[in-house]
Amino acid sequence: MPKRSDIKSILIVGAGPIVIGQACEFDYSGTQACKALKNEGYKIILVNSNPATIMTDPDVADKTYIEPITPEILKKIIKKEKPDAILPTMGGQTGLNVSLEVSESGFLKENNVELIGADEEAISKAEDRSKFREAMKKIGLKTPKSFTSQNLDDSVKKLDEIGLPVIIRPSFTLGGTGGGIASTIKEFIEIASNGIDSSPTNEILVEESVAGWKEYEMEVVRDKSDNCIIICSIENVDPMGVHTGDSITVAPALTLTDKEYQKMRIASIDILREIGVDTGGSNVQFAINPKNGDMVVIEMNPRVSRSSALASKATGFPIAKIAALLAVGYTLDELKNDITRTTPASFEPAIDYVVTKIPRFAFEKFPGSEPTLSSSMKSVGEAMSIGKNFKESIQKALRSLETGLNGFNSITKTNNIEEIENELKKTSPNRLLYLADALRLGISTERIHELTFYDPWFIQQISEIIEIENNLISKGMPNDKDNIVWLKTQGFSDNRLAELTSCKESDIRTLRENFNIKPVFKRVDTCAAEFKSETAYMYSTYGDSIFSETLFCESKPSNKDKVIIIGGGPNRIGQGIEFDYCCVHASYALKESGVESIMVNCNPETVSTDYDTSDRLYFEPLNFEDLIEIINIEKSSGNLLGIIVQFGGQTPLKLAKELENNKIDIKILGTSQDAIDLAEDRDRFQKLISNLNILQPRNGIATSSDEAIDIVNDIGYPVVIRPSYVLGGRAMEIVHSDEQLKKYMKEAVVVSGDNPVLIDSYLRDAIEVDIDALCDGDDIYIAGILEHIEEAGVHSGDSACSIPPFSLKKKILDELERQVRLLARDLNVIGLMNTQFAIKDDKIFILEVNPRASRTVPFIAKVLGKPLAKIATKIMLGNKINSMDLKEININHFAIKEAVFPFKRFTGVDTILGPEMRSTGEVMGIDRDFGMAFAKSQIGSGSRIPTEGSVFVSVKDSDKDKILNPVSDLFSLGFDIYATHGTAEFLNNNNIQTKKINKVLQGSPHIVEMISEKKISLVLNTTETPQAIKDSKSIRRSALESETPYYTTVSGANAVVMAIKAIKNNEISIKTIQSFGQLLS
Repeated sequence: MPKRSDIKSILIVGAGPIVIGQACEFDYSGTQACKALKNEGYKIILVNSNPATIMTDPDVADKTYIEPITPEILKKIIKKEKPDAILPTMGGQTGLNVSLEVSESGFLKENNVELIGADEEAISKAEDRSKFREAMKKIGLKTPKSFTSQNLDDSVKKLDEIGLPVIIRPSFTLGGTGGGIASTIKEFIEIASNGIDSSPTNEILVEESVAGWKEYEMEVVRDKSDNCIIICSIENVDPMGVHTGDSITVAPALTLTDKEYQKMRIASIDILREIGVDTGGSNVQFAINPKNGDMVVIEMNPRVSRSSALASKATGFPIAKIAALLAVGYTLDELKNDITRTTPASFEPAIDYVVTKIPRFAFEKFPGSEPTLSSSMKSVGEAMSIGKNFKESIQKALRSLETGLNGFNSITKTNNIEEIENELKKTSPNRLLYLADALRLGISTERIHELTFYDPWFIQQISEIIEIENNLISKGMPNDKDNIVWLKTQGFSDNRLAELTSCKESDIRTLRENFNIKPVFKRVDTCAAEFKSETAYMYSTYGDSIFSETLFCESKPSNKDKVIIIGGGPNRIGQGIEFDYCCVHASYALKESGVESIMVNCNPETVSTDYDTSDRLYFEPLNFEDLIEIINIEKSSGNLLGIIVQFGGQTPLKLAKELENNKIDIKILGTSQDAIDLAEDRDRFQKLISNLNILQPRNGIATSSDEAIDIVNDIGYPVVIRPSYVLGGRAMEIVHSDEQLKKYMKEAVVVSGDNPVLIDSYLRDAIEVDIDALCDGDDIYIAGILEHIEEAGVHSGDSACSIPPFSLKKKILDELERQVRLLARDLNVIGLMNTQFAIKDDKIFILEVNPRASRTVPFIAKVLGKPLAKIATKIMLGNKINSMDLKEININHFAIKEAVFPFKRFTGVDTILGPEMRSTGEVMGIDRDFGMAFAKSQIGSGSRIPTEGSVFVSVKDSDKDKILNPVSDLFSLGFDIYATHGTAEFLNNNNIQTKKINKVLQGSPHIVEMISEKKISLVLNTTETPQAIKDSKSIRRSALESETPYYTTVSGANAVVMAIKAIKNNEISIKTIQSFGQLLS
């Protein structure tokens, strides 16, 4: 059937900020949906609070609202824009929940707005645990024995029906938030209570534990005519009990018999029909008992999901695009497969390779958290790899993680079998590596299966890899072609082979080159080579075995001018979607300039790895060996102008250094490697700023604990200390004492390797500023000056910040611009540059310079309405700033960038902010009024703005005078003020009526009880020394768990008071980003 003509405009609901469980994959799916439906002639209205996404670029939708994703805001947009339909299935759990809430209120019916893709009944049936269970029963499919409950007492009573252990799954949550596995009654009470609080409907499903069973997923698409296809089967290498987002997964499913697969395929389609998802993609999860083959249904997502992105990248089938087109009436047979350009979309994908996804974790960012995996997701990113067999695929995936692995590296120093077996019992992120170590110690595959429940086939595959390694260690590297080729087919990198045979990576590469052994590039074609692929989406392989006679290269490099863009690899804290955004814009700029764009990346979640973002895509690990092979194949035809390394964060910069060290003849486009090094090298950088008469905090460089103490004795405590060459403030700390310093030095050396640690005087109460600029070697364009709301000492990625600055004098702003211009010229920057300053007592101190893209680029681009990364790329190609439309812009509104944190996922972790970055994403609040812009940023990040109630205040002595104004304002606004003894006395002495409340150590009734009982509406808590931080941790943690807004800096307190005033005095108004752009002058 043709597309619907009764619909003219569609509102697409985005997913909001990047959080654990809901990451870049929804930018990818949302962007695909917007583009596909816009191309069909529909007016597209978008709401999404995340400025770091491609989908919120002003040219993607017709009307773009960067506003909080709440029912209230959605209703305002509907009233204003009057869309005919809402597509809720592209925005993850957030988009689904908000759309459902608005629909259930009757508002959509009142305003003649239709839900497309999945209707109210289908969403409710899939997401409501009890309704889903009944639906499965109706079609004869088993679910684990279970019950639903909405209060703790009831759930404890019902527990006897099932018995322990159980899995607790909150309804309508993302990434298993609030859920977990309980083996004891104490664990059950804790997890059930948290789950009830986490669920928007206060409902949990408690089901018998099927931990240890095998887990599978089916990605299914259905159209209005009831055509159903399976896009991809996915098998979890980790057994049930670990959230699928935290599991290592493979596609296609490798250990299913055809009979088992067909049974699961039929069940998946039956589930879609019963739930009522009649247009679009869904993900269905199953568990199979390995002992008897019993199959149960775990859950289904009636929307595009995290696994949809993986399935899309694994097969080449654009699930989100097709799902969006099905939602407006097309059928699968009417749509073309974009990869082959000949087969219809109803042609079920087939793949003749193995795809592996491995998650990346960030437990090191959250001291005190247990690195244990459960049914609540904790990974912050993932890498995907493609190989012709499992061994090749998984070894490529391990080295794609960028965690120092080049294969199955040994991670244990012990030969104690009992210790290794204990590690195997734990569901830890490194379990697969412990498994390899267990095999090295001779623990049998049967015993490993008994301890881990991993399928014996996977254990056997890894056992064969370890056997090869042992052979290499004892006999050395073979020197005949057949054996070297065979090693490469088993997934061994040159680096790993060198490590195992005690030689250099360059020796292995030379040996390969002498035999002309190199990988070929195959195309991801959706049809297992049955039809010709017209899309250059490629992966490297050495083939199934040395007997692969038909192994030929499908890369077919063009004879055009071309540029390689190196992506950012797997998402991690400090290097996230913002860098992928810049890479995508580089690709767009190259296309506009008539230059072929070649993307290299291994992140399946992102827009950069979409099949149609670049002219050519290589889905490969971002390391030296793999990059060299791509460079060589692309050099073989056409004119390779160079590579772009300044957009993907630290990953491409490290690769550029390796290319230079190995004397590889390739041009780095834009700022030179030497200038990047100069900015990172403390000695060289100091000479530069000294010559330019720019101030810097007193500092020193130390390679030992003794050196560090000598430097600190000269500078004085407190100091900021960090290793060199890191991103995201990794292992950065504010140190107050010799004891703390010595402890840090022991730990930091591991992080920084041979690099020294950098020590700077900590500028208390300074204002931090970020400036992004463009430079073409002659002219400089200051794109944006961002004033941080939190004072210096909080990592720039974690601080809220405002453009334009809200408190800085013009004289200071002029001087900041002057210094940026000096630096850009002296560093000979070609492209983007980010500079960070601290301002104290009207003195400007430089903190650091990054002659590359920063994480603030997408945010500033949205505010200015100018694609900064695209412009920077054109500058790298030789265009000049004076030839572009780049004028100084007067911004007469405020845009606030606020960070979003995953603290709730990590039990017992302190939420206090510091110099090490811990946020996973960001939101933007935009308004003519600063207070309202800040309020929107807080609401968008999941916080509430209280307008009444009680405020708890506890601040360090040095903040007492500064906290008077905001607390006085809160008192005037009608809030009750509570404080601990010292702060209460101070506030009462300053005529602010304050009630005293006990600290926890002083006994009940105390402040943590009040917060936990939700008697406090707002917490203002500042602290500094390690002991004071430790003592007040329970206050911050209880505020987090009770969802009480809390601020840990005075500047944050001032901002939230302005937000409260704005919310109390005005109604929230909405405006498109395009409208704000028209106001710029």
